[in-house]
Amino acid sequence: MKNLIKLSAFAILMLMVSSCAIHTGVMSNSAQLSHANFTYIKKGLYGTCQTARVLGFGGVFKADLVEEAKEEMLADYELQANQALANVTVDWKHGRYILVKTTKCSVSADVVEFTGNGMASY
Repeated sequence: MKNLIKLSAFAILMLMVSSCAIHTGVMSNSAQLSHANFTYIKKGLYGTCQTARVLGFGGVFKADLVEEAKEEMLADYELQANQALANVTVDWKHGRYILVKTTKCSVSADVVEFTGNGMASY
């Protein structure tokens, strides 16, 4: 009986200190890259933003996380005429720890410059 109580207490303790994380992501093309009318200017721009909620309170909305991560990504690079973001990826990591839920948003993209007649028509 003593061993069962110790084992149960240990199992409960392990559940309390363990965490769970889920990764999701989306990739989209914000620029039409179907023709050879562009060149890559910069690859691998990257920005992140993270928030935490305690007992469901605090943190910011998902759209705000994406916007802040995008601002961080573009902080070191200003788009010029005929340039656009391409291969945009938005990744999410959600973690749960006892009373705290964390959310991290990572945004990455490449910069392309359109040649010839400028930006492709849609």
